Amino acid sequence: MQREYVRVIEGVYRVGDTRISLDSLIYLFREGMSAESTVENYPALTLEQVHGALAFIWGTRMRSMRTWRKGSSRLSCSTSNRDRRTLS
Repeated sequence: MQREYVRVIEGVYRVGDTRISLDSLIYLFREGMSAESTVENYPALTLEQVHGALAFIWGTRMRSMRTWRKGSSRLSCSTSNRDRRTLS
């Protein structure tokens, strides 16, 4: 059974069915807080939810980076082609 660890509620990414924003988790993670410490600070969350939300963040970030790389490589190719035409 697949669980939803992140949901969009009223236009904001939230962890599970809680009011805790995904941005809050990102901030704590960047500050070096462990998943266990996050659960201690946010008792409405389970360890599974925190790990699921972090996996969502990581997966989304990797997809965004791949899309950006594809776009930037197309940009590089088109720039290279334009440069070749100018040199000819």
